[in-house]
Amino acid sequence: MSVKHPIIAVTGSSGAGTTTVMKSFTHIFRREKINAQIVEGDAFHRYDRTGMREALKQSERDGVRDFSHFGPEANLLEELAQLFQTYGESGGGQIRHYVHDDNEAMIHQQDSGTFTPWKDIAPGTDLMFYEGLHGGAVTDKVDIAKHADLLVGVVPIINLEWIQKLHRDQNLRGYSHEAVVDTILRRMPDYVNYICPQFSRTHVNFQRVPTVDTSNPFTAREIPQPDESFVVIRFARPKGIDFPYLLTMLHDSFMSRPNVIVVPGGKMGIAMQLIFTPMILQLLDRRARA
Repeated sequence: MSVKHPIIAVTGSSGAGTTTVMKSFTHIFRREKINAQIVEGDAFHRYDRTGMREALKQSERDGVRDFSHFGPEANLLEELAQLFQTYGESGGGQIRHYVHDDNEAMIHQQDSGTFTPWKDIAPGTDLMFYEGLHGGAVTDKVDIAKHADLLVGVVPIINLEWIQKLHRDQNLRGYSHEAVVDTILRRMPDYVNYICPQFSRTHVNFQRVPTVDTSNPFTAREIPQPDESFVVIRFARPKGIDFPYLLTMLHDSFMSRPNVIVVPGGKMGIAMQLIFTPMILQLLDRRARA
């Protein structure tokens, strides 16, 4: 953790609501005139798109069936931990960008599925904002979670996550149903060992729970919409959280436990702004006084 150079880390797998998270934090940064250094978790994958395909083939030849982006072998977790430590100490560090699609390829003038060169973080940022798979990761070699001043988990229940992956990979990426199911099974050990434990380390956790039947995710025809779900928000340290204010501002929300508020799924974005704006301003106030 760092007073002078605070770090906010959002951890959660793709499809967990990370687009809503990014929009919510970006809005806060813009409104409060905060110069945030954005760090994408994809940039710390070990392999580019072609390299990952080859690594998967090699793992299969070696009889390793659980190699995935969820695990440490496919990621540069030591480099990510070093970035968190360096930024916390000096506001510096090295980052790069993963080129996701053809639009980004045009911007960066290089092929999609590749990484841009490493570069130094420009001086003068107010804080660092990480969004990816491993913002709260802890292994026998690294402890990334300890560097985060605000650690946020965003996760759907597992059936909803599978539904979203099946629809995205089949409809947008052209994968077969069998190929997607195989990926889900291959990633499961890493999900259990490296992704799930992070949500016990978060300061605030957002879990989306559908209010429609998702009992068999492999036959679901539609992805449940935000208005067909609730978001369960858990605070590790509820002291100082103005729950009566949140209940007033978030219509149809309710408390399920002393440290848990449940809000309609469509209000996830506004809930994030209401919850995190005072937390971020508190981090910046500490920074200014330091």
